Amino acid sequence: MRKLVFIGFVVVGTLLGLVLAENVSWGARFVVMSFGALAGAAVGGAFSGIGRRGRVPQLRDGALRGLGTTSEDLMDNYWRDEGNPQFMKPPSPDKKEFGGSGGMTD
Repeated sequence: MRKLVFIGFVVVGTLLGLVLAENVSWGARFVVMSFGALAGAAVGGAFSGIGRRGRVPQLRDGALRGLGTTSEDLMDNYWRDEGNPQFMKPPSPDKKEFGGSGGMTD
């Protein structure tokens, strides 16, 4: 049924292009019919739902996947974040706050 709706809109767009360009040469008619078919394909695809991606991700506990707040995100980024929540990794004890090596050359 969806393909029939899609093809119907393409045919209607092509026929509309033929009617609109009835007083010109066949080359111009072909171009206008092509644009009509293209517009019909766009409208038919939107109405029939062809090209629609998968389902919308469902919210669980108000958290969206991919923002670093769900348990799946923490598992995906465990090795990068070393088990800490995203952007909340504590500073390394080896890192000096204001630079320098902490040795005798400072």
